[in-house]
Amino acid sequence: MKAVIFDLDNTLFDHTGSADAAVRAWIPELGGTPSDALLADWFAIEDRNFNRWLTGELTHQGQRRARLHDFLPLLGHPVPPTESAQDDLFARFLDLYRTNWSAYPDARPALEVAHSNNWRVGVLTNGSTQQQNAKLEAIGLADLVHVVCTSESLGVSKPNPQSYLKTCALLGTHPTETLMIGDNPDLDVAGAQAAGLTAHHLNRPAGALLTDLLPRTWRQKDEIAEVLRPLPDEDWATDRELIDQAVIDPHER
Repeated sequence: MKAVIFDLDNTLFDHTGSADAAVRAWIPELGGTPSDALLADWFAIEDRNFNRWLTGELTHQGQRRARLHDFLPLLGHPVPPTESAQDDLFARFLDLYRTNWSAYPDARPALEVAHSNNWRVGVLTNGSTQQQNAKLEAIGLADLVHVVCTSESLGVSKPNPQSYLKTCALLGTHPTETLMIGDNPDLDVAGAQAAGLTAHHLNRPAGALLTDLLPRTWRQKDEIAEVLRPLPDEDWATDRELIDQAVIDPHER
């Protein structure tokens, strides 16, 4: 391997934890009472409307407004009548979200291990360029990342094969020399493998329920830094076999 590409949200950056804390602080301001059910609704609404942005149905700001239209009625709170007023209201959530931005404890050590291996380091994320770069700066990881690719900057999103191939090209590495790590089995593993990369599913709590979708061919790791540590010579043959077994024929999915 000559490079590693990380997903960002729920891989290096704790999006679920940050958003959860923000929404729990925001709901009382909107006249509601936080609950696990409301948080589940929030994340389902987020996912649904964010995907509408990825497909081009909505603008990035438009998907934020759509989230308000879907979520505020659950609290009995009126949706502001103008887009400007909706943007102002959503800005309060963003303020709370930014206040809670944090990296996972193992994120920086993992990037440091990659650098110690003389690997190029990339981030590939389905998100807006400005916000995703701001996250990396705020959580103290930007200095360890050589290339940041977003669906917005590339013009394609995961799992389109071009998203991985364009990121490899910017890193200056061939897909077969590049490892992809992320929390989403479809976007970060199956999609990357279909493009010719080696991929490892990171079993974060936010994505734990998705692990059964993939064969358990990788040794389980508690920290992503461990995935990247150079292997002793006697272990390499065994892990090479595991890597080969992990490649999924996209026609079989």
